[in-house]
Amino acid sequence: MYFRTVTFAILVAISILLSGCSNVSDDALKRGGSSVKTNSEPTPKPPKPVPAYQGETSLATLKPTLDPAMFQGQVRAAYEVVKKIPKTIAQLPCYCHCDRSVGHKSLHSCFEDDHAANCGICMNSALKAYKLEKEQKMSPEQIRAELIKEYGDA
Repeated sequence: MYFRTVTFAILVAISILLSGCSNVSDDALKRGGSSVKTNSEPTPKPPKPVPAYQGETSLATLKPTLDPAMFQGQVRAAYEVVKKIPKTIAQLPCYCHCDRSVGHKSLHSCFEDDHAANCGICMNSALKAYKLEKEQKMSPEQIRAELIKEYGDA
């Protein structure tokens, strides 16, 4: 009987010592942490998805945009530039995410109805695209990259 008591006491002492050697705090365990420390950088966030835009193959079937004469000021200017460069505008995403909310296929879709007239992102994107194409001679791909850089992290 004495032998069993001593053996049991030794096993309890060993288990207490082993549990005391663990370097994981209760808080770390609750958060799913581990006792292994690493020097690696945190995992970067995955890039946000780019909203819908049309490829070159679908440009032949673009719907007409609204008449700029229906509007005034900056709204009119935005609708005018879309009339001037519709194929470029169709190859650009709209970062108001109307592709999800109303099913738009590209920035061009915003100007097929009055959606863009009420959206600063749509208007500013179209005006910027026109300026980049005419003044800096950028391609639709380059303009798209600029819009992604500007709005992608927003």
